[in-house]
Amino acid sequence: MTLRPFRLAVLGLSLLIPAALCAVVLFLILYSGPAMIFNGLHFLTQVNWNLGDLYDDPVVVRGIQVPAGANYGILVFVVGTLASSAIAILIAVPLAMGAAIFLAEIIPPRIRPVLSMLVELIAVVPSVVFGLWGIAVLIPFIGSHLSPDGNGYGLLAASIVLALMITPIIASTLLDALMQVPRENRESAFALGATHFEVVGKVMLPMVRPTLIGGIVLALGRALGETMAVLMVSGGGVNILPTSLFSPISTIASFVAGQLDSAEADPTNMSVRALAEIALVLFIITLLVNAAAKLLTSGALHVRKRA
Repeated sequence: MTLRPFRLAVLGLSLLIPAALCAVVLFLILYSGPAMIFNGLHFLTQVNWNLGDLYDDPVVVRGIQVPAGANYGILVFVVGTLASSAIAILIAVPLAMGAAIFLAEIIPPRIRPVLSMLVELIAVVPSVVFGLWGIAVLIPFIGSHLSPDGNGYGLLAASIVLALMITPIIASTLLDALMQVPRENRESAFALGATHFEVVGKVMLPMVRPTLIGGIVLALGRALGETMAVLMVSGGGVNILPTSLFSPISTIASFVAGQLDSAEADPTNMSVRALAEIALVLFIITLLVNAAAKLLTSGALHVRKRA
């Protein structure tokens, strides 16, 4: 009987997070409702984003007031978000796995805590610092040595900056998992004649595969939602799809941050509602990514149990 108030209190606290999430999603749906009616499914397939004439009288379309000539298409931003995040993951995963394995298996135990702490500290560096580093160091390097037109801003720069930001997340997650692998499993593999490379690749990594997938998903979520660093190095590409690694891009999050001031000048408020619809699309993309990761993790656990 004495535990009943405690259980109710814990239950109430545990429901705060899903309640807050549902409240945010409900707000986005209700606030962007007029934009959904105006845009339709073309919102996801059109390339052009145009606020229209903000200084003339608005027109009425489907019973909704919008600026004359307004058109909202976000395909460019969806492609920029997915492309930069995918390339960042391709860069970050090998780096993170190498760093985690190096710290877990090669570094002497007495200095491992210091180096692992340094890796974790990189994850808490503010994104604007990565953006400034990208402008001061990465952009000139890409422009001078890699880009055919001498412009360092674009997809490659954004992907590299994102990769540096998410590598510590994957590395620290994988390192903790590798350190939890039972010593008996490693010693048994060595006793059977396996090399150190085979022990890591065929014994340890399969055991921590679900954790590795979870770390990659956490990192991907950070990459999908990153704003300031990408805004500073991506080049701000609008109304044109990227055709190469050096094309300027805009991601969903960076575009919302960069476009908000201009959107607030819209007397009909439709531009801001369209940005809210973009935020809802980003939420759906993140939700789908996490659902896919959950399926992959469940599959990995099922294979592990059968083995």
